[in-house]
Amino acid sequence: MNLYGVVFKDNGKIYYFKSGLELKINDYVIVETERGIQFAKISTIPEDVVLETEIKEVVRIACEEDYEEHLKNLKEAEKALKKAIQFANDLDLKMRLTSAEFTFDRKQLLFQFTADDRIDFRDLAKKLASIYHTRIELRQIGARDKAKEIGGLGVCGRQLCCNNFLREMESVSMNMAKNQNLALTPNKINGLCGRLLCCLTYEDENYLKCSKGMPSVGNEINTKKGRGKVTSVDILNRKYKVLINGEKEEFYLDDNSKK
Repeated sequence: MNLYGVVFKDNGKIYYFKSGLELKINDYVIVETERGIQFAKISTIPEDVVLETEIKEVVRIACEEDYEEHLKNLKEAEKALKKAIQFANDLDLKMRLTSAEFTFDRKQLLFQFTADDRIDFRDLAKKLASIYHTRIELRQIGARDKAKEIGGLGVCGRQLCCNNFLREMESVSMNMAKNQNLALTPNKINGLCGRLLCCLTYEDENYLKCSKGMPSVGNEINTKKGRGKVTSVDILNRKYKVLINGEKEEFYLDDNSKK
């Protein structure tokens, strides 16, 4: 048995299945999940992955008819999303529906939405079930999940990481911004979702390593030029500026001498 990582949508979370079939990256397969039968694409073929849960097998390689059915489901899901938005407006529900997705066997129709408060969507679910005659699930998601679903351009001018390549949404903390000596203002450290930038996690470990032994801004320290107050710190280059007798002197941590 070989282990394969599959995704149900581009840049989506990777789920693992096993199979005795010889499959390749980008092959389409049919798999069975907790939600039902799903159409998926082989995303990775891992070699050294230890999984704690039991792994299900790939049902079969998807054929041309399966692919056509998948495309049909995608189109029907787009129509269902528009219908759900219309119903939600008619019911005056304070929710923003972001996506709709049929399982491959059409036994479930999942809608994702954002809202500031809890929503009683029972009437909406009944209306949708009366039209599509399948199990309706409405799932409230957070701001970061919404950004991943919709996409956009970040403050860097590039496509949002979460919508482009991030498979897992890692936890981001304010300490990461502090570790990188960033200005703690929302427009500097928050992304389009209004939450802390995912990219703060990328270099956090390196910043922690480089900051060891470095003084903090405001510290008074002794140097070869005399005693002074630290006015700025360049963590990655491990240098800092000190105000001594009214003049700013630059020092490197490793040699404590003016460059």
